[in-house]
Amino acid sequence: MDREPTISRDQNRTANKGRGPSKGLGRDVLVASICGGVVALMVGASYAAVPFYNWFCRATGFNGTTQVATSAPGLPWKFEPEQSEIEVNIGQVVTVFYTVTNQAARTTAGQAAYNVAPLTVGSYFQKINCFCFTEQTMAPGEKREMPVVFYVDPSIADDHENDGLNTITLSYTFYPVRDPVVKPLASGEDDKRKGNL
Repeated sequence: MDREPTISRDQNRTANKGRGPSKGLGRDVLVASICGGVVALMVGASYAAVPFYNWFCRATGFNGTTQVATSAPGLPWKFEPEQSEIEVNIGQVVTVFYTVTNQAARTTAGQAAYNVAPLTVGSYFQKINCFCFTEQTMAPGEKREMPVVFYVDPSIADDHENDGLNTITLSYTFYPVRDPVVKPLASGEDDKRKGNL
């Protein structure tokens, strides 16, 4: 009566079937893989942080970058501002220059599109003269300075939505023009049509 129940070895093997070390090992490998992936992602993010931050500053004007210039794919132009940052007084007429070089061995044409950031400033940024108003055609290897004349409307000071504004970003992108506009030649007296229309 003082005997304890005993389990035979065959019964013990059957009871532990499916709970062996292989199932726990698979779970450990999964956890280790996830941890390794997270570490790799963090290391990759730390390396990508600097170029991403530089791109963010150029695109948004954060940290004082005020002029950005790019060429869209398909247009082999080198396009850059003479100065990436300038200080402008409200109401002051300012001229800035961009340098464009056609790096192709053929004549190419482009049209610039512009953006002003932050968006709340767009209606106060007044361009008087800009290369973006017209299509630009450049000969092979041609280099040209292109001016932009603008001012910031003094009424911006009355707009409380722009309180604390220190930086305005002006960015341009040149897009390729596939079928450039043919500019007409001036007609002389001999070229006039004869007769009534």
